[in-house]
Amino acid sequence: MKTGFDNEKYLKMQSEHIKERISQFGDKLYLEFGGKLFDDYHASRVLPGFAPDSKLRMLMQLSDYAEIVIVINAADIEKNKVRGDLGITYDVDVLRLRDEFQQKGLYVGSVVITHYSGQNSANQFKAKLEKKNIKVYLHYTIEDYPSNIPLIVSSDGFGKNDYIKTSRPLVVITAPGPGSGKMATCLSQLYHDNLCGIKAGYAKFETFPIWNIPLKHPINLAYEAATADLNDVNMIDPFHLEAYGVTAVNYNRDIEIFPVLNAIFEGIYGENPYKSPTDMGVNMAGKCIIDDEACCEASRMEIIRRYYAALNKMVQDDTPGNELYKIELLMKQEKISADDRKVTLACKQRAEKLGVPTAAIELSDQQIITSKTSDFLGASAALLLNALKHLAGIDHDVKLIKPEAIAPIQDLKVRYLGGKNPRLHTDEVLIALSLAACSDDNARLAMEQLPHLKGCQVHTSVMLSEVDVKIFKKLGVDLTSEPVQTSRKKY
Repeated sequence: MKTGFDNEKYLKMQSEHIKERISQFGDKLYLEFGGKLFDDYHASRVLPGFAPDSKLRMLMQLSDYAEIVIVINAADIEKNKVRGDLGITYDVDVLRLRDEFQQKGLYVGSVVITHYSGQNSANQFKAKLEKKNIKVYLHYTIEDYPSNIPLIVSSDGFGKNDYIKTSRPLVVITAPGPGSGKMATCLSQLYHDNLCGIKAGYAKFETFPIWNIPLKHPINLAYEAATADLNDVNMIDPFHLEAYGVTAVNYNRDIEIFPVLNAIFEGIYGENPYKSPTDMGVNMAGKCIIDDEACCEASRMEIIRRYYAALNKMVQDDTPGNELYKIELLMKQEKISADDRKVTLACKQRAEKLGVPTAAIELSDQQIITSKTSDFLGASAALLLNALKHLAGIDHDVKLIKPEAIAPIQDLKVRYLGGKNPRLHTDEVLIALSLAACSDDNARLAMEQLPHLKGCQVHTSVMLSEVDVKIFKKLGVDLTSEPVQTSRKKY
């Protein structure tokens, strides 16, 4: 993919702005980190050149006086909400995040469960964390939040929340995903700190929407698609426009909460240092775009991927189509369809021609490779072999895995493990390929091409098994599938 974003410039500019913001406040700064902190794959997809760990690299420079608080919404625990990029639930991701931060030498102080109202699943998660000696705090649902400011900024509002005990001047508030309650956690802390006589400040590090590009720019539309399940809407910041006469883009939740933040700051300092929600941010991403068209095209492809994710979710879970309908509206705004993604069109055309499940991959050189289901291999497994042969310069007709080596695996699956489908999945074909590589130079060369699949685009004509989906994710492939289930059985 053509580079459209200068990551080194971004690191330098962003670090400087965060340090400037820290210096503006006294005893403590709560820094809300929006999006993913060290694996921001959405940003790397829509801003080609953005490194997924950019935020982490900046934070590590401040590790001596920073601590991390991880926030999770009790409702997300209750419904087992899953991170689409990693395929794990939010509660599992909290533990993963904590381990990852600590391995990087960062201090994780505690976990906060927000929107708590006695949910049994939240109680079980709290007990699980406490068994691991992790401090857990509870923040409650506040009636008429965020409109009822007198209630929110009172002993019956933020005052009911547990006060998070922190020990360092910079407190980074992060979460597994959006809608977790990061900002409310920061505001609650400002309220409690004021009661304790601690002078504290707040700032927001949010990559999207990008405030200094147009409202309907594909990058910002892709953000709306990514948060369609939250019903987030990008808006012109009216407070910024009134204060400065400058158009800036923000999103509805920040704009709605600004009067609350304004009231809290007035209670602490007598005035609010920020004139708008946009002022709260330190986002420099818009100043580091070096090829706007490359980012536009990448963002359009991301919207299509989000469309397929919503479509598959609706079919699998029998959920209402609100998320899907919103993304369809975004596609109409941008005047794109699913067929504008080359790999999607190639896969669908191949499936229509052959009448069997097919798959297609677009490699980094824009070459498209296709495959089909056979007696030995599923379409996804065949696709991996076809792509690896192309990358290694091996003739398509060469057999990397001998049929006589595949037969025993099929026999194991069906005769001894009770399977119904004898065809090899992606994980099984990769194991077979690795065994073949011990004695076959072509298989070895093919194996060495696996890293080159990262960032490639794949589409399949049917929905895949969980095993195949996970393998593609581990390979760093961007996968979409037609909403066609190969089995109607549900358990």
